[in-house]
Amino acid sequence: MMKGLKKWRLFSLLAVMTVFLSACGEEYISTLQPAGAVGKEQFNLLLFSITIMALVTVVVSVLYIYAFLKFRRSKQGEDYMPKQVEGSHTLEVIWTVIPIILLLILAVPTLMSTYKLGDVSAMEQVDENGNKTELIVDVTAKLYWWEFAYPELGIVTSQELVVPTGEKVYFNLKAADVKHSFWIPSIGGKMDTNVENINKFYLIFDEESEGLKDGVFYGKCTELCGPSHALMDFKVKTLAPEAFDAWVASMQATEGQTASQDSTDLGEATFAASCLGCHAVSSVTGMPSGAAIGPNLTTFGDRSHIAGYLEHEKENLVNWIKNPEKYKPGNLMTNAYDPKKFSDEEINALADYIMSLSVEQ
Repeated sequence: MMKGLKKWRLFSLLAVMTVFLSACGEEYISTLQPAGAVGKEQFNLLLFSITIMALVTVVVSVLYIYAFLKFRRSKQGEDYMPKQVEGSHTLEVIWTVIPIILLLILAVPTLMSTYKLGDVSAMEQVDENGNKTELIVDVTAKLYWWEFAYPELGIVTSQELVVPTGEKVYFNLKAADVKHSFWIPSIGGKMDTNVENINKFYLIFDEESEGLKDGVFYGKCTELCGPSHALMDFKVKTLAPEAFDAWVASMQATEGQTASQDSTDLGEATFAASCLGCHAVSSVTGMPSGAAIGPNLTTFGDRSHIAGYLEHEKENLVNWIKNPEKYKPGNLMTNAYDPKKFSDEEINALADYIMSLSVEQ
């Protein structure tokens, strides 16, 4: 009876694992379907390592099965005693040298790849006018959202990283509060963001994200950073170079844009009176990277999600404004204002205004 129950428990566990792992093959978030040169190189290194380990497993298994079958008691007899081998220099050399060779085979390409992917010297290159020649993005991780600043382009956004395809994008990674970790599974990488220092690396985005679910790749925080760590998502929109240049121009055109308390639009007036101190509606803020208190909302209407994980619908935004703590426990917005001071009419108007913020045509 107990054996039957244990079998059913195992079956149930496998069924549950199947459900949870069924999403691992999605192109927008899977390391097994890399969409960038860095991710592909890391994936190939993974396959190479697995091949070496599988070869070792097969050889050991074959030797074990051979010994098990050849020297089994029923074949050799009850009194059979195999030859005792002690102090064999040949065997000792073999089982010492072979692992060393295998480790070297694994270590050499791993080290070469590590140093290659860690080479960020191009970040310092400038043209004849003193401008950086490479695209650089300053990433600042906060509880529980992401800020993306393009220092050479003079623009700032949040929650959705927008990058061109086919070229190296260099990243300066840092944290504003506690340790976080930046990872885009389908593209590659994964590196910590620290408070005390800046980590640097680059990624290459090979494929446009337009045809993916929600039109974006998914990014994650992979360092346990607080009660809403699992909800600290960001999205990545990859565009063809021409489309990226158009996006940059649209972002730069928002310079000086702001909300006015004198506006006849109730939502804009409410935003200017209560939200503008923390949230910018211009991507050209003039503030240093990481200095913003709350996420930049210039492109809020263009995003695929609210708060990084909620469906991009007005109803979810209204609920967020009313009670952000319910959706992201521990977020800094919870103590920044009192939602009870807003009437339902003001909250609805405020949600309409925020949803209207867009730079895309």
